[in-house]
Amino acid sequence: MKLYDELIWRGLIKDVSNEAKAQELLDNDKIKFYCGFDPTGESLTVGHLVQVVRMLLLEKYGHTPIVLIGGATGLIGDPKQTAERKLLTLEESLQNAKKIQDQLSLFLDPKKAIFVNNYDWIGKIDMISFLRDYGKHFSVNYMIAKDTVQKRLEIGISYTEFSYMLIQAIDFHHLYKTYDCKIQFGGSDQWGNITTGLELIRKLEGDQASVVGLSSPLLLKADGSKFGKSESGALWLDEKLTSPYELYQYFLNASDQDVENFLKQLTLLSKPEIEALVEASQKAPELRQAQKVLASEIVMLVHGKDALDQALKVTQALFSGEFSELSKKGFGMLEQTLDSAAIHQETKVIDLLIETKLASSRREAREFIQSGAVTLNDQKITDLEYVVKKQDTLYETYIILRRGKKKYAIIVWK
Repeated sequence: MKLYDELIWRGLIKDVSNEAKAQELLDNDKIKFYCGFDPTGESLTVGHLVQVVRMLLLEKYGHTPIVLIGGATGLIGDPKQTAERKLLTLEESLQNAKKIQDQLSLFLDPKKAIFVNNYDWIGKIDMISFLRDYGKHFSVNYMIAKDTVQKRLEIGISYTEFSYMLIQAIDFHHLYKTYDCKIQFGGSDQWGNITTGLELIRKLEGDQASVVGLSSPLLLKADGSKFGKSESGALWLDEKLTSPYELYQYFLNASDQDVENFLKQLTLLSKPEIEALVEASQKAPELRQAQKVLASEIVMLVHGKDALDQALKVTQALFSGEFSELSKKGFGMLEQTLDSAAIHQETKVIDLLIETKLASSRREAREFIQSGAVTLNDQKITDLEYVVKKQDTLYETYIILRRGKKKYAIIVWK
């Protein structure tokens, strides 16, 4: 199967500006392509993983990724459907840009991929040059017709965000001229910006410029709901914001309707491997074999084998109640996951049961202790006056407090 066909099979192409040219470039040439990431936050989310996987797939076929970090576009803000974005300061944008670049460097080798920050060229364009050299090429009618602008006309859109598409168009033209970049990829919500870039290149370089734009569908669940939200919010690629255990659990619990799509778009498993997993899942859905592989592949891709091993040990520990095999990093994952209490001095276990919500009152806490339902690091607590001490900790930091068989909390000695 050729690359373009594989992208279609994986559901990674929604819009394409010129299909014949796209197939020719992807299947027969070795070209440079780019995808941009605006540093609107300190970390990318799992939703961005679709673009990362697609870049890795093209790299595997011999193409060279250009990873564009939007230090400049992050200062402007891509129009959201609902409201204006909060403007970042230059310092915030560049700090976030550095963090995003470091994050993407874990997936794409800087020795093979090209990393650029658009602040390096956008920041040098003065206002008169922007209006004369770029703004003059686009009518207001053309810009208003773009979907992202249309959705904002009723509630209003600032000139700042209205101009975003022109700045992204400059990026494509700059990369075309500087690196001979032939393709821009993005999510389907970027299609208006991508086509504006194609139009700018056509007007400045002529129809002979061999450039193509492609978009991928936004990752959605089978019911049409947005992907990437957990009970606590977005699923981040930064393990300090979303632990490998939380990431593993999210995909382990993916529905049977979603798992095939997630395997295609969020992993680099081959077509035969994915088809075998889907078939196994259909024959014995209760085993959740496809979900287990999906969760493992994503955690391995994002955080590496050691993190996956710890996520699996945390999963087993919470199932069995045995925590002796966990490393300090594993306890750190639990700290992000369980209800917790931080202490810096000896504290009665009754108070900790209430603080961690394992008991709703002192009376209830006493009843749990008297019935033998409370354990501290696998040690049953029957003394109503038991005081948690430093020597109770594991790794001189952590204590697992449990009520019954499956209700856990973690105490962190600061």
